[in-house]
Amino acid sequence: MALYEREYEPIALALNHVSGDRHRRMRDAADAFWRFFKDFGVSWVGFYTKDPDNELLVLGPSRDSPACSPIELHGACGMCYTKGRPIIVTDVHNLGANYIACDPRDRSEVLVPLFGEDRRCYGVLDVDSHERGAFGEHDVIEMRKIMESTGISWPAPHLPAMVY
Repeated sequence: MALYEREYEPIALALNHVSGDRHRRMRDAADAFWRFFKDFGVSWVGFYTKDPDNELLVLGPSRDSPACSPIELHGACGMCYTKGRPIIVTDVHNLGANYIACDPRDRSEVLVPLFGEDRRCYGVLDVDSHERGAFGEHDVIEMRKIMESTGISWPAPHLPAMVY
């Protein structure tokens, strides 16, 4: 069970009429997640997309502090991208050498893969917390719904989250 039981309906309502290109929708989503969850265990929210020329993920819209970019595919974001499956990291220390620490205060995170019209993964929604166990399956389900309803991600097979 996650440390927080967040209410996602206000975010969904705030993004109900989001428009523009994908980058703009990502920016609006990052802003909404930050606005509603910064006081509920979220220390950072952002998007990474696959560099078309290299085996790297590049930072897209994010809130609220700088983050690593580009990042290699061996970390949690890379695993989410390559496997096309959500990941719940209850304690970043469980990842060992596979953890890429952008903020040494982060203790847990949740990652949701993003799919294009071709149903191929093109990126990742990454949400971090300074608290251990801050995220659970409820977060994955609701984040995925919001990514699909905003057109940031196309529907894809809903595989269960990998938990670390």
